[in-house]
Amino acid sequence: MPKKDIPVLFKHHNFSFSFVSNSMAMATTIANRAPKVSVLLCFSIYFALLSFSCSRVLGQSSPVFACDVKSNSSLASLGFCDTSLGIDSRVGDLVKRLTLQEKIGFLVNKAGSVSRLGIPQYEWWSEALHGVSYVGPGTHFSNVVPGATSFPQVILTAATFNTSLFEAIGRVVSTEARAMYNVGLAGLTYWSPNINIFRDPRWGRGQETPGEDPLLSSKYGSGYVRGLQQRDGDPNGLKVAACCKHYTAYDVDNWKGTDRYHFNAVVTKQDMDDTFQPPFKSCVIDGNVASVMCSYNKVNGKPTCADPDLLAGVIRGEWKLNGYIVSDCDSVDVFYNSQHYTKTPEEAAAKAILAGLDLNCGSFLGQHTEAAVKGGLVDEAAIDKAISNNFATLMRLGFFDGDPSKQLYGNLGPKDVCTAENQELARETARQGIVLLKNSPGSLPLSPTAIKSLAVIGPNANVTKTMIGNYEGTPCKYTTPLQGLTASVATTYQPGCSNVACGTAQVDDAKKIAASADATVLIMGADQSIEAESRDRIDLNLPGQQTLLVTEVAKASKGPVILVIMSGGGFDISFAKSNDKITSILWVGYPGEAGGAAIADVIFGYYNPSGRLPMTWYPQAYVDKVPMTNMNMRPDPATGYPGRTYRFYTGETVYSFGDGLSYSSFNHHLAQAPKLVYVPLEEGHVCRSTRCKSLDVAEQHCQNLGFDIHLRVKNMGSISGSHTVFLFTTPPSIHNSPQKHLLGFEKVFLTGQTETLVKFKVDVCKDLSVVDELGTRKVALGQHVLHVGSLKHSLNVRV
Repeated sequence: MPKKDIPVLFKHHNFSFSFVSNSMAMATTIANRAPKVSVLLCFSIYFALLSFSCSRVLGQSSPVFACDVKSNSSLASLGFCDTSLGIDSRVGDLVKRLTLQEKIGFLVNKAGSVSRLGIPQYEWWSEALHGVSYVGPGTHFSNVVPGATSFPQVILTAATFNTSLFEAIGRVVSTEARAMYNVGLAGLTYWSPNINIFRDPRWGRGQETPGEDPLLSSKYGSGYVRGLQQRDGDPNGLKVAACCKHYTAYDVDNWKGTDRYHFNAVVTKQDMDDTFQPPFKSCVIDGNVASVMCSYNKVNGKPTCADPDLLAGVIRGEWKLNGYIVSDCDSVDVFYNSQHYTKTPEEAAAKAILAGLDLNCGSFLGQHTEAAVKGGLVDEAAIDKAISNNFATLMRLGFFDGDPSKQLYGNLGPKDVCTAENQELARETARQGIVLLKNSPGSLPLSPTAIKSLAVIGPNANVTKTMIGNYEGTPCKYTTPLQGLTASVATTYQPGCSNVACGTAQVDDAKKIAASADATVLIMGADQSIEAESRDRIDLNLPGQQTLLVTEVAKASKGPVILVIMSGGGFDISFAKSNDKITSILWVGYPGEAGGAAIADVIFGYYNPSGRLPMTWYPQAYVDKVPMTNMNMRPDPATGYPGRTYRFYTGETVYSFGDGLSYSSFNHHLAQAPKLVYVPLEEGHVCRSTRCKSLDVAEQHCQNLGFDIHLRVKNMGSISGSHTVFLFTTPPSIHNSPQKHLLGFEKVFLTGQTETLVKFKVDVCKDLSVVDELGTRKVALGQHVLHVGSLKHSLNVRV
């Protein structure tokens, strides 16, 4: 059901807006995520949620937990309630007490209750993509906690390239989540972050991701997960449980008739292992994430949630996941009903469980697993294994430890949500992420004293909800761009278009205010009606008549013209880049609840911009000739296919990965780097006598094989500012290697005219290796070229 149609039902009723919108968002998300849910059912869900929300306003309620020995002293004798035992013993004790039907109740997100054992119903589905969200039935807002800190959408946070910030945001979100759990408003299991690679600029969900680079995505994913999960003083305990999604090679939602429920991603072994898998591997190994979610799509003919190689083989076998594997919502139903992967629902249930799935978002396993067991398709031991992983996660969260108020984090409550510090961190994140793409002399920063009148124009100039993107929660408060700018100077405002679709631009009204103002800020771009879950774009042009509006206003303006693009994905704004009347361009992502304040901070120079693009901005010609469904990363000269992302794309760009200007300039000087690195080989190794182009990455010659690179970085300007130092390498041309890839990045803050030393540790086997055509990682022998800014340094790797 289109979200915009729902409020009509309530226009004559005095319902709380936050409850209505939260329930609407939930019903809409369920409709998006569960393709078999009917419109009628969505209405039912909506009314049920609304009714539930309204009942919540009456007052604070209690958290959901098991082993409440205070209310039932007999529970104290149960092994699974004994906190002195190890988790494995407690889980084993619990599982052996359950009937088959009870066990099956723990395979689904709305997990069953077993009152005889003091286990209440638990809802696994909550979301926290960039703040505690009302999407997912596990979390609600009420008069007790009316909102939570809404950070920028992930794509803008990624643009900060600040790893300590990724973790700091996670810590704030988990604190607010725990605070809400303690008053019965939230769960403990959050299906975030989304770490899919932003492979194609048209993807509607690219906004949720950290961008196109595997290293940045890995650092973001593992950092955010650590922030969410790390529990003070207990390395195996969980503050909340995170989930890295959507595994794997998922990045087509709905493009020209191809949707995610039917799409078969044909991926080479090479692309799988050097592009799509690294963020998930890092999430599990470096982040120690408690969960991975398998996706809707098929990969090379197999649904990901039914693929034992991808689930049991890689996630649990190779990477050693300590946690549970969950399906995307209704994925098992999708591979039976939409993809027709099995003949019967019982076979589908058995295949999912035997592949390594532990939890089904949806009801499919609840409905069909018993018949699968009775039909001999899966044994009870496999069910035991799945629910043991789920229970172990809840044990690590303290769910089976009795009253949460007596535990660590038990003192958190509404006072810890939307604190001044948390809201300031949301503003600081937006400031650090905003990317200055163009700046002519005498344009930005604007002087708040010299500018007496500022024209503010555009469909995104005074928006609220647009700034928080999707998978959002009710924010603490909003500062719109217009409010942010008006706090510093006198403004005049014209939207110029009635919405971002901009069917007909009101050009004359906009030109009029621009002609008389000292400077003009145009705030254009997209929102969820243009790019969203289940909504991929078909072109890269600004929607409707936005380009016309920008061009005409620029022509009429008497002062500097600042174009601000608010969006998840990039646009072909070549027209603005080459137009001398448009003096500055900023990309601000979806900047979160404090987005308007952060935009003003950058425009007026209270903050020196330091964001860098986490994805390539392609020209429209690119999407005219490249189908979104072609998963190949590497170019194919035979067909003219240009490849994807900065690592492989060979064509023209509008803006490149890593682009971003500052109000200062920064100089790099290489202080230390080797010119030659030898890889030790054992006696008799074939590469001692034969000329090899690469070596298998193996323990014996990789141990402690690394070197340091030292760079002196100087702020040449008078203004203090942050600067991201990127270390790229161009490997030898073997195995279709990337033309360039990111080895490391470091964000440093420098006051004017000062310098610092930045050190990178390079692990030869990890950082100077490439993936060959068979998916095997190999150390590339020969000349590697290291790049930092305009510096280049050649390095030979030999045996």
